[in-house]
Amino acid sequence: MASTYSPLSQSIGSTSSSLIERVRSHDQDAWRRLVRLYGPLVAHWLKRADLQSADAADVLQDVFQAVAQGIDKFHKDQPGGTFRGWLRGITRFKIADHFRRRGVEPAGAGGSDAARWLEQVPDVEDDSSGDDEDALRQLRLRAFELVEAEFEPQTWRLFWGMAAEGRSAQEVAERFGATAAAVRMAKSRVMRRLRQEFEDLTDEA
Repeated sequence: MASTYSPLSQSIGSTSSSLIERVRSHDQDAWRRLVRLYGPLVAHWLKRADLQSADAADVLQDVFQAVAQGIDKFHKDQPGGTFRGWLRGITRFKIADHFRRRGVEPAGAGGSDAARWLEQVPDVEDDSSGDDEDALRQLRLRAFELVEAEFEPQTWRLFWGMAAEGRSAQEVAERFGATAAAVRMAKSRVMRRLRQEFEDLTDEA
């Protein structure tokens, strides 16, 4: 059961190049995909930091401007080097900058040293909380959605039944009139495409 690649897949470049690598090469479509993927997660972190809607919108722009300027500095092979962790660090700095500009420095902190500010900013992520688990689940779903259009509907249904719904290959095969081998093939093809597109992003998502 072969996958069918749409014009979208042609516009995003070689499948051997990950999303982050294409962002580094100034691919505007890749940049839009990255913002679509991670924008809601950053917005979730900003909401947890108690920013008002208007302020959160400004800080969100600041975060992605910093990402655009610093993407070459992100290296996955560094200890703890996940893209989500790197993005979280940028978000915390920008939250601190926001409060500093608003003149709400805690008493005794003194100066504008970034380290002092970060001590006053709570961690913007706690994966153990229900809200954060939901935000990360939505992140995964957005990654799936970005790739879904590249495959035939039947291929996607077989993949989804096994990978997302947790059904066995035989159960999915009986449900959609396919063979168990075709189901496993569909899952393998889609997962390979997801890894190609999001190799820097999905390990921790």
